[in-house]
Amino acid sequence: MQNRRFTRLTNVFSKKLDNHTHALALYFAFYIFCRIHKTLKVTPAMAAGVSDKLWSLEDIAERIEANRPQPGKRGPYKKRVA
Repeated sequence: MQNRRFTRLTNVFSKKLDNHTHALALYFAFYIFCRIHKTLKVTPAMAAGVSDKLWSLEDIAERIEANRPQPGKRGPYKKRVA
């Protein structure tokens, strides 16, 4: 119920599959690394031994930016006439 991407009657409904998968990936990263669970008293990543600290959303954004491909050199706009 925390993710409204699945219901069509809201403003955040995903029309494209790529947008939907990206939104779900962000939500799962938040759920596993940032959210402290009531029964565990820690995040699932900390309970599994994957992480030793509580992440913030800024940490997730930094990881996304670090893994983003760098833009390459652009070619000419118009073909040259010889």
